[in-house]
Amino acid sequence: MCGFRQRRLRTNTLDCHRFMLRISLLLLFLCTTVSTARAQPQSAAATLPPRVLSGDIAKYAAVLRKHMHKNYRDAYGEPGNNFKHPFFLPGSSQYEAQLWDWDSWIYDIAVRQIVADVGTAKDKQDAIDHGRGSVLNFLGFGGADGWLPITIFKKPKTRDQMMPKNPFAENMHKPVLAQHAAFLVKMDGDVQWLRESFYFVQSFLNNYRNHHRHKATGLYYWQTDLAVGIDTDPAVFFRPPGSSGNIYLNSLMYRELLAAAFLADKLNQSEIGVLLRRDAENLRKAIQEHMWDERDGFFYSVDLNLMPVNKPQVSWELHGGGPRDYDCLIQRLGVWTGFMPLWAEIATPEQAKRIVAEHLRNEKTFAAPYGIRSLSKMEKMYNVRASGNPSSWMGPVWSLSNYIVFRGLVKYGFTKEAQELAEKTITLIGRDVERSGAAHEYYLPESGEPVLNKGFMDWNYLAINMLAWLEGKPVVTEF
Repeated sequence: MCGFRQRRLRTNTLDCHRFMLRISLLLLFLCTTVSTARAQPQSAAATLPPRVLSGDIAKYAAVLRKHMHKNYRDAYGEPGNNFKHPFFLPGSSQYEAQLWDWDSWIYDIAVRQIVADVGTAKDKQDAIDHGRGSVLNFLGFGGADGWLPITIFKKPKTRDQMMPKNPFAENMHKPVLAQHAAFLVKMDGDVQWLRESFYFVQSFLNNYRNHHRHKATGLYYWQTDLAVGIDTDPAVFFRPPGSSGNIYLNSLMYRELLAAAFLADKLNQSEIGVLLRRDAENLRKAIQEHMWDERDGFFYSVDLNLMPVNKPQVSWELHGGGPRDYDCLIQRLGVWTGFMPLWAEIATPEQAKRIVAEHLRNEKTFAAPYGIRSLSKMEKMYNVRASGNPSSWMGPVWSLSNYIVFRGLVKYGFTKEAQELAEKTITLIGRDVERSGAAHEYYLPESGEPVLNKGFMDWNYLAINMLAWLEGKPVVTEF
């Protein structure tokens, strides 16, 4: 009888532990969900009623539609050599037979708007195949270490040949992979195509979390200034390795973690989703704590390149009585990426109001006749001269930054400002296509003149999504 009571006691204790574990997971899920919900903008999303455009906007809208509907397939890449699946190219001869990380994600959003507007059933299936193929081509180079390439070229190479000697000390695929996959799943409802590769999505995020994250602040950083996307962002360009806790990178990562959690739920792996949402919420808090500048009313990157605080060996050691008690220094550099927390839904409504009032509308800094300057005009390094390697983000207007800022304005209910930016972008790209027969990679902020790389497609095609919003039609948006 004594043995029976002991076994029964152990069984009851085990059941109690299991019950408490379930309660703990449930509470963690609820707390994370509530905390994440607090981060969302409280304003109603900006919408416009259906309308017919007029004047120059109507003219350039017609130019864009005709050009983009006709040519969007020029950026379709087909299987062969290093590509097991169909994929999206950036467009233009400069990027022939190449698959780039965030370029394919962004272009997919534009393509799906086009086929939603005018595509046949076959057009829509082709778009699905090229979108999924872009994701799967990258995941085909996945591994337990989590490294994934930024770019895949046509020439066949093995993973070992592509990977740097130390995959934990170099930049890799930007955190947009889960976002691209989540966009596709949300559009089409099918997640099974991703099931066998979802492990590589998780190992990819684990690599970032364990090797690209500053433990003291909880912020993610670029290893170097190589292939970061915003090539000449002065917060990282020619700066020491591992020193840039970048607002652009951290905004992307916040959305990436939420997208991965969404995918986990769809794959019936909600226990993993809970952990990913917790990571996202911790990152949101870190961004708010370290990257929001109350003085300027803007989000900035931070400098992590500080001397370590060591335990004093003797009582009179220099600074031993009062070492630094902060873990980063804010970089008050006016880069367009300070608007990205609106797009990522990290900013509070009060912060969004300040950003719009003090920065978006300021013609001395970001506001230009053709959109958002990539660098504030007040910065000493402001420079709009042509540069192709690296591409210049020192002031020129890019349709990508226009679009991301536009989407942030829409999310926080700034209808008037979103409409103005959409119209500037449509005019910019439409006028270029009308005059030269194609769009270019970036433009001068004051005149709207193209700078270089005629035929660049990619995010220029997002003007078609902005156009749908202007006309009050259904809009395809990123996850």
